[in-house]
Amino acid sequence: MNISSSRDDYKFLQIVDARAALGQKVNLIGVVIETGLPKQSKGTDCFCSIRIIDESYPSPGIAVNFFAETMDKLPEVLTVGDIIQISQVVMKTHGPDIYALFNKKFSSFAIFDGKNDSNFLPYQCSSKYHAREQDKKFILGLMKWLVDHKIDTGLTDLHSLKEIREGERFNLICKIVHVCEVEKNKWMLLVWDGMDTPPVTIKTKLEEEMENPLPLQPVDFILQRDVLCTLPPLGTVLRVIVDRCNEKLGINFLKSNRWVKLINIRCELHAALWHAVLMPFTRVCYLSDEDDIVLQRMSQYDERRKSKWGWMPLSSFPWSSDIAETDYPNVPFVSLMRALANPKVIGKFHCVVRVVAAFPWLAEDFRSPSGVYRIRLTLEDPTARIHAYLYKEDAEQFFDGYPSVYTLTKKRNLLLGTSEGDDGSEMNDHFRNPPWIRCCLKSYHIDDSDSWGSRNFRIFATTMKV
Repeated sequence: MNISSSRDDYKFLQIVDARAALGQKVNLIGVVIETGLPKQSKGTDCFCSIRIIDESYPSPGIAVNFFAETMDKLPEVLTVGDIIQISQVVMKTHGPDIYALFNKKFSSFAIFDGKNDSNFLPYQCSSKYHAREQDKKFILGLMKWLVDHKIDTGLTDLHSLKEIREGERFNLICKIVHVCEVEKNKWMLLVWDGMDTPPVTIKTKLEEEMENPLPLQPVDFILQRDVLCTLPPLGTVLRVIVDRCNEKLGINFLKSNRWVKLINIRCELHAALWHAVLMPFTRVCYLSDEDDIVLQRMSQYDERRKSKWGWMPLSSFPWSSDIAETDYPNVPFVSLMRALANPKVIGKFHCVVRVVAAFPWLAEDFRSPSGVYRIRLTLEDPTARIHAYLYKEDAEQFFDGYPSVYTLTKKRNLLLGTSEGDDGSEMNDHFRNPPWIRCCLKSYHIDDSDSWGSRNFRIFATTMKV
């Protein structure tokens, strides 16, 4: 950053005046209200776009398109409301839209914290940026204007995770809780807003569980335990995929532990598990922890977390199905994520779950030739999907002894939400909607030398009432 005081011809234009200076080089200073994801251009440059406003043009603002040799030379705006100073940008048109074009050869930028009126040093600037003492008054003027001007971030068009729908594009206010590379040039964001994604219909047939079992996550990538333990224990953590066709996106610009507005992401289902896809035209705005919408989301989450019933899935209210009961009805519920992240291998948990798959799937195979129950169930709630076993005396209690195959089949169909034929058998041409049930889980290990790696879950102290 160079210091200059000799450029008296340096002059900022207000946005409304700059829009009339088509084809000319202008200098602008404005408040950032939106940022696009950086990506590779069709040529050799990297590209991103931001939208800025000022007092002369508070809505909808003007886009500034940036080109640079590398991603790290593009502007990285930390929060909506920060101030950017740009020099020698060219005013252009594309159809009816007017925008400013940043040229890497002669343009410059500097970005300032929009809420700190005691520090006028930019937290990022380009190599050609020249700081001037008199620029402070323009920055301070925008800060004072922002005190009385609420930035329109388009929040009325945003959804929470509980409102997502398959195949739709949507906007989301969420917190990025983790960023990881699942394979070369393929990335995954874990995002969360304290709400639950809605339960979905299971469209796989029961007999497919042996050859093609339901996966425990929508992406073939297992999170390490140290990451798992950092995730929120309540509310869905949604996987957001950066598709291979979008691998040139500047994913490193997305930071963990930040609230963002994701504009135009696509929601999909895989194996009855929600995930979303980051599109090439997805736009991102970083939000401050003090923004009203963030404070509102965190307040709702805190209230839910402190409530005895808040740990139940939202879609199970006012109460879960009565087809199963536990021996510990007064023990508070916890989520499957809380059980997975338990600091000890061995533990006991009271949960509300759906049974989405069973292996073996035929009731006549639930017991071994010697008459011992051994069944693997796939359980899910909005936070996780796990395998849990019904074994020996715990299964005897669950099924109320040793009923007939016909009765076991009816119990299984109720548990898995399967429609029945006249003979009590499943009708797999119907989709399954398993009910929410209460159950007790205990965790244990089967290998003393690898206690965490051999950890399993088992249902106990639970009885089907039908």
